[in-house]
Amino acid sequence: MSVRTQSILAVNNSNFSSDQKIAISITVLVIVLLLGIYYETVESIVAIWNRSETYAHGYLIVPFSIYMIWKKHSVLATTSFHPNYLPILVLVVLGAGWLLASAASAQVAEQYALVAMIPVIVWAILGWNVFSTIIFPLAYLLFAVPFGEIFIPPLIDFTADFTVNALQFVGIPVYREGSFFSIPSGNWSVVEACSGVRYLIASVTLGTLYAYLTYHSTIRRLIFIVCSILVPVIANGIRAFLIVMTGHLSDMKLAVGVDHLIYGWIFFGLVMLLLFWLGSFWREDHLPVVTEQQHTNASKQEISPVSIKTTLSIAGLVALVVAIWPAYLHFLQNKVDAYPLPTISISDLSGKWQANSMQFSDWVPDYNGSPGQFVGHFQSRDQHVSLYVTYYRDQQQTGKLISSSNLLVASKESGWRNVSGSAKEVTLGENKLSIHENLLHASSDKLLVWRWFWLINQETANPYLGKAIQAMNQILGRGDDGAEIIVAAAYEHDPEEAMSVLHEFVVDMRPAIIERLKMIQNGVTRD
Repeated sequence: MSVRTQSILAVNNSNFSSDQKIAISITVLVIVLLLGIYYETVESIVAIWNRSETYAHGYLIVPFSIYMIWKKHSVLATTSFHPNYLPILVLVVLGAGWLLASAASAQVAEQYALVAMIPVIVWAILGWNVFSTIIFPLAYLLFAVPFGEIFIPPLIDFTADFTVNALQFVGIPVYREGSFFSIPSGNWSVVEACSGVRYLIASVTLGTLYAYLTYHSTIRRLIFIVCSILVPVIANGIRAFLIVMTGHLSDMKLAVGVDHLIYGWIFFGLVMLLLFWLGSFWREDHLPVVTEQQHTNASKQEISPVSIKTTLSIAGLVALVVAIWPAYLHFLQNKVDAYPLPTISISDLSGKWQANSMQFSDWVPDYNGSPGQFVGHFQSRDQHVSLYVTYYRDQQQTGKLISSSNLLVASKESGWRNVSGSAKEVTLGENKLSIHENLLHASSDKLLVWRWFWLINQETANPYLGKAIQAMNQILGRGDDGAEIIVAAAYEHDPEEAMSVLHEFVVDMRPAIIERLKMIQNGVTRD
């Protein structure tokens, strides 16, 4: 059978049968039910679309997906609908994942688990043939999830590395501290807005859609998607270098304010146009496509009848499976008794470290929400250490322990810079403690900072492990109590000067700190 004959046949058979329409309607109703049951997760996605320009494209993802599915309607009409029980096991896994993510306040994982349920519901109720035919439009829904903040730190590092190396290549001397660097004409820093994460997200979202619509070959699609990832990252490095050069050559009169963001979007637009133009030389959308479905379903008469009884049975089971997890989370949240947070007080009972009312520096970490906090300054001989303990309970998205909104340095206006950070292990007698070490610099002060999380019965500096521990504590009915412990000491030249001081302080004071946190978690308000 010729390609032309198959195409005409598909168009002629583009009307769905009444049973197919019923099955599609049932699927849509179950998806609407899913979104209603998980309305809080849906609201969290839309809220981010509303407040962040980076993710405002999320409003376009659903219409794009629906349009791409509609373009397949003639093929779908000639496809057999076979409800399938196997995807229900996948829904169970996704539901459990949503539960764990919700318990750990891992919002992005929670959102991905919800959106991933939609394609699986289609697979379960309409069957593999339908699912495989529209798998890309269904998978494209995942781009609606606001994701990408995790890439900001490495993108900042890459952009700073690229810019500094490029400046040195053209002969301009550079002094660098972390993402901050100085050249003879002025000072610069690579901040979140300069990381290029907006360009990357926009490029991947558009590039993936372009690859699907323009190419038929899987290899060509993958190559273009990889290019849509690499090109904006490299282009952002070039953009940053050109902006610094513009400021340098104009004696810091151009590209030093909001105008450099405007230049950035213009530059990004030109880069994307160039990428799409080059990609058009290998386009395949003008070529006819012979699909396996058109070979298999040569006429409407060959399509297997839809079993409405089985469809309803699976739809009911799907609805039950997706409803279990929010109900169980609600049960867990109401099971644990939440004690009001008392005033946090910590002291060294041995008397070695004396509380000192004098503040050794004006630096303080910045936290979201309204946690319980303790700030203390201690002295032993000529050694000075500041202790910051921040305690969270009944955590919400607006106030949680492990969050990118909790910052060591909230803004440049504070006068402090987070120069570097790294994970390390500290030996405490026979035990080891994982911490995160940061160097903070101000105009005349330098601090070495150690920080880690206490999560009821475990300690870690790894935020991902911390999220997992929080989730398990919630699932086991222990609650979501947790705290971040920060110790800081000043140094003049070498951070090694402060390391021994912090080590001694942690060895001496950690038992008292942990004991006090356990008392708070158990509802004990006094020592």
